[in-house]
Amino acid sequence: MITTVVFDLDDTLYDEVEYCKSGFAAIAQFLANLPDMPSAEQSFDAFWKEFASGNHTKTFNASLEQLGISYDDKFIEELVKVYRNHTPKIKLPQDSQDNFNQLSGKYTLALLTDGFLPAQKLKVQALGIEKYFKCIIYTEELGRQFWKPSPVGFERLLQTLNVKPQNVAYVADNPAKDFIAPNKLGILTIQLIRPTRIHIESAPEAVAAAKYVIHQLTQLPLLLDRL
Repeated sequence: MITTVVFDLDDTLYDEVEYCKSGFAAIAQFLANLPDMPSAEQSFDAFWKEFASGNHTKTFNASLEQLGISYDDKFIEELVKVYRNHTPKIKLPQDSQDNFNQLSGKYTLALLTDGFLPAQKLKVQALGIEKYFKCIIYTEELGRQFWKPSPVGFERLLQTLNVKPQNVAYVADNPAKDFIAPNKLGILTIQLIRPTRIHIESAPEAVAAAKYVIHQLTQLPLLLDRL
C-alpha cells in the first residue's frame, strides 16, 4: 500500500524551461548593466536561441561569441553564479496545484531533488510548495557525490520519514538518473513525461526505467488509487 509520495522538482512539478528563461533574463540584465554591452533584449534572444537549438552545455560561451563579447573562464563562472543565485520568475502550474490538493491529507508528501544550492531552494520558494512536504531532501546538502543515481538521498528520506520502500512512490522525469536507485531499493517509480521537458532520452537500461509512465500529473491520483 502506498502511503508516501515523493516528487522530483525540475520538469516534474513545473516546466524547467521556464526556469532557464528566467535565468537567461537575469544574465541578460546583468550584462546590460555593464559598460558597452548589448541590450538585455539582445542578450536574452542570443541565450534563448542557443539553448533552444539544443546547446545545453556551452550555452553561455556560444551566446557570448554570437554577441561579440570577449570572455574568459572567470567571466563564465560569474554568469553561472548569476544564473544559480537569481530569484526565479516561475509559477506552479495548475496541474501541480490540483495534484497537491488531491493528495494532501491522503498521502505523506516529500520532495527529493538534485541541483546546486541555493538554486533549488530558490525554486521551491518561488513555487510556494514547501508547505506541502513533510520532508525535503536536497541531495546537494548531502554531498555532490550523492546526487542521483546515488541511493543515499532516498535512504535518508526513508529514514527521516520512517517508512518502508514498498510504501513509497517516486514521481520524476529523467530516466537517465531518476529511477535507478529507487528501483533497486524497492520504491515504486513513476515517470512523468511533460511536453516541454528538457531531458528526452530513453532509459539506458532496464533498471533505469520507471515501472509506470504518465503524461499528465492529473493522472497520478487515479494511478495511486488503482495501486
